[in-house]
Amino acid sequence: MAVKQVLPPEVKSLLDAGHLYLDVRSTHEFEQGHVPGALNIPLLHFDPVRGQMSPNPDFLRVVEAAVPKDSHVVCGCASGQRSLRAAEILQQAGYPDVVNMAGGFTGARDPMGRVVVQGWLDHGLPASRESDERTAYESLLRLLPAP
Repeated sequence: MAVKQVLPPEVKSLLDAGHLYLDVRSTHEFEQGHVPGALNIPLLHFDPVRGQMSPNPDFLRVVEAAVPKDSHVVCGCASGQRSLRAAEILQQAGYPDVVNMAGGFTGARDPMGRVVVQGWLDHGLPASRESDERTAYESLLRLLPAP
């Protein structure tokens, strides 16, 4: 089943109605600003040795530890691409109500850098730099059982 794409103004309405926002960007991106109340569980981590992003092997395990399967989930990232992949992973893992925020936090751009889908910030929606033990990845990672 294809993941439903939702534009930021509709996402704001969903969040106001109680949906959970899952920000799958890196912890560094999250710290620079995010949707207020978002949980940060990166789909990818920056690998300084290779100088590129690599899959987070704990992604699904942390989501399953932090987010009940019956939750209404909105996945988001910078442009909507990583979060689309994350939403697909969650659907395959049995999360029945998952949508993707098209345009992401900063907007989707074409190869020339032009905005093709406005993001959360483009719509003037609120942003935060605040996080705590309920939202920060380091805290959510601690929900996993010790190896």
